[in-house]
Amino acid sequence: MAQISAFPALRYSPEKVRLGDVVTQPYDKITPQMQDGYYKASPYNLVRIILGRPEGNETEHKNRYTDAAECLKNWRKAGIFSQDPPSIYAYSQRFVVPGSSESVERRSFIAAGTLYDYSEKVVFRHEQTLAKPKSDRLNLLRATHAHFGQIFMLYSDPAQTIDSLFFEDGNHEWQEVTDEYKVLHRLRRISDPATLNIVKTEMADRKLIIADGHHRYETALNFRKEAANASNQCLKDNANRVMMAFVNMDSPGLVILPTHRVVFGLPNFDVPSFVKKAKELYDVRELGALDAAKAASLLAQSGKNAVSFVAATKQGSFLLAARVGSEAQIPGEFSARQRKLDVVNLHSLLLENTLGISHEQVTNQQHIRYLRGAEETFRAVKSDPEVNVAFLMSPVSIEQVREIAFAGEVLPQKSTDFYPKLLSGLTIYSLDNGC
Repeated sequence: MAQISAFPALRYSPEKVRLGDVVTQPYDKITPQMQDGYYKASPYNLVRIILGRPEGNETEHKNRYTDAAECLKNWRKAGIFSQDPPSIYAYSQRFVVPGSSESVERRSFIAAGTLYDYSEKVVFRHEQTLAKPKSDRLNLLRATHAHFGQIFMLYSDPAQTIDSLFFEDGNHEWQEVTDEYKVLHRLRRISDPATLNIVKTEMADRKLIIADGHHRYETALNFRKEAANASNQCLKDNANRVMMAFVNMDSPGLVILPTHRVVFGLPNFDVPSFVKKAKELYDVRELGALDAAKAASLLAQSGKNAVSFVAATKQGSFLLAARVGSEAQIPGEFSARQRKLDVVNLHSLLLENTLGISHEQVTNQQHIRYLRGAEETFRAVKSDPEVNVAFLMSPVSIEQVREIAFAGEVLPQKSTDFYPKLLSGLTIYSLDNGC
């Protein structure tokens, strides 16, 4: 089902730049402060292409997207990028799981993957997308004809055949770079025809789940439709593929972190009224002094028996455990699978019913923002006068992601945080190659 192929990647030339000065986090994870740092790091930092600052007033013919295309063109001419022969890439990420001392290695490989509409049931999504990010990425793709980061794809291989092929066979020379989160990224190129054929064969019957990159995947689908009307057959062919990083969901290195919800700016919020209303659907237990580790432990224990959250307020924290039958209050558009999920319960019952935050407001991130760290979440409650309450979550499991995706269903926004992110700029797929 899944079709993968080698591709002639553009890569930063080590003779011209230091890799750590030019690669970035994914565009949607780059804060204004990070953007500043990337700009200062190198005149050839990829941020100038994937999240460039507009220079002056933007017009139809001179804007951040045309500037990005000009950067790519000029950097190629200057030899900042070198082009590999058709290859695939073993990609390893070594890191410490946030909030713990556990060291982990996540293994993957990078290749060009054929695009499929979701209706073809080869590639499955697990979350909804928004129109604005897709429009932005489509404009960049139209201007540059290039993909600068991989779509993070999951596949199932309990035997771990491909991982053992790439990572357990002798000593190899790896290109290495450590990012701002102290994640060690390691990359090596593979062009041996026999190995490529094994990988193609192994992947041929796999179904794929998008872990990260839903907006960019759907952007690639939209661009493929546009390219179908072009006279350039080479561009048509290249636009039928997108750069992907494939991670075996049966391997031990796959980490999903919780994404906590911070509610702010509700004019009539008060803690006693919130607790009273929450008790209509949840068993509520007031907690004593609480830190991130204790909150995680409480959630893990309570979550074995019921959907559970820790609600942190300026007047103390509370453990909320859903009562048996409370899922019947969740709107009918959700399946039995979805109703079992903490995030669906939280969004449908606590956010919408108890707090009165509409689905549209959540979609537009009104009255809600998302934080990765529990400690950061507690600090926000304590120090930000706008914050009303924060909900600390348990992470979604990979089994839940698999079940929801293969059923053709989706999770609410910001349900999964696959850690760490894939670096942008390690490999670049130009759709103009050979054209």
